[in-house]
Amino acid sequence: MTDTDKTTIFNAALCDFLDVSPTPFHAVRAMTSRLEATDFKRLDESDSWRALKPGRYFVTRNDSSLIAFTLPKEDLAETGFKMMGAHTDSPCLKVKPQPEKFTQGFLQLGVEVYGGALLNPWFDRDLSMAGRVSYLDSEQVLQHTLVDFKKAIASIPSLAIHLDREANKNKTINPQNHLPPILMQALETSKIDFRDLLQKELLKQTPTLDVARVLDYEISLYDTQRAAVIGFNDDFISSARLDNLLSCFVGLESIVNSSTEQANLLVCSDHEEVGSQSTSGAQGSFLESVLLRLCKDNEHYFRTVEHSLMISVDNAHAIHPNFADKHDAEHGPKLNQGPVIKSNANQRYATNSETSATFRLLCSQVNVQVQDFVVRSDMACGSTIGPIIAGGIGVRTLDIGLPSYAMHSIRELAGSKDAYQLSLVMTQFYNYSI
Repeated sequence: MTDTDKTTIFNAALCDFLDVSPTPFHAVRAMTSRLEATDFKRLDESDSWRALKPGRYFVTRNDSSLIAFTLPKEDLAETGFKMMGAHTDSPCLKVKPQPEKFTQGFLQLGVEVYGGALLNPWFDRDLSMAGRVSYLDSEQVLQHTLVDFKKAIASIPSLAIHLDREANKNKTINPQNHLPPILMQALETSKIDFRDLLQKELLKQTPTLDVARVLDYEISLYDTQRAAVIGFNDDFISSARLDNLLSCFVGLESIVNSSTEQANLLVCSDHEEVGSQSTSGAQGSFLESVLLRLCKDNEHYFRTVEHSLMISVDNAHAIHPNFADKHDAEHGPKLNQGPVIKSNANQRYATNSETSATFRLLCSQVNVQVQDFVVRSDMACGSTIGPIIAGGIGVRTLDIGLPSYAMHSIRELAGSKDAYQLSLVMTQFYNYSI
């Protein structure tokens, strides 16, 4: 099978993963299904891990973050873990707790902006909803499940140019007033309750589900347009949530194909787009608690961390042909020319010369090109989970990513060759001593 054939197969699976992962909850469910199908055993944080034998395991927290790891026969304090980190969340619109808004004969939903979203692209899209629902069953027991409406059920129409002649020059969006999506035509006297709509949808999708009353939910809107390989020569992948489900999928496939003899770990955390400070975020205790439980004592833990290496993988800004002046001329990554090492003198990225050299070596071992990104000296730099994890547990870390356009838009663009190329590098990382 040629590399082109392998890339095509990889991208088809990637697009399928993106389509079934409209929220972090759905992404983690898809990842756990893949892990279970490849002999990873599910652990529960509430159980004892003292008798864990060498093997492949995974654990989730809040249904939105996941850690998968391979436990070898060798002493972790001598080998450390080869770790990869990514995040499951993406900027989006989230439905408020009391969302019903009856205006001009329409039912709309009040929404909050999650993360640093580009808001203009959310207008005039065919939107659906998905997320987690908590409910009481007929025995008054609290239960939780996922829902995905799948079909287009909402829209945020733009104001016509005739009523806003400056729209193409100066468009300002007020999130409170301008973003509530329209669901249906309805009068306030109809007394439609959003929780009732969720209950009806749950029963429609699973008639045997015992739902007496919906108590609460975490529901996000998403674009129904499917992920696709596009371009005259199929050069691009176009999809929602490439930042950062693209990295999650690369990590998932890499650890699935990793050696069972190495101490490997993949952590996919929620809430990166809002600072990572949560029980399931990278600034929380999830990764540290898992590592501590796999080590015999504090001394063993600190020695394990000292021998470990973390590769934080999050999308990088590709140089845009229409806005090339937004990049440092010598550090403008291009699509389909390999993964990007991200560096910042002020530690917004965790890369240093030692860790970046390691990644360059890995790329050379599998004949994959590598690029560099440094933000312009007169612009602010974003950040990732890399510095958070490096500062939190003291592990050697570097930040890398795949180049992409339209980061934080409702639809993003990446190179069609890059994801498979990065999977070769990360599989090399997991499988071989460096």
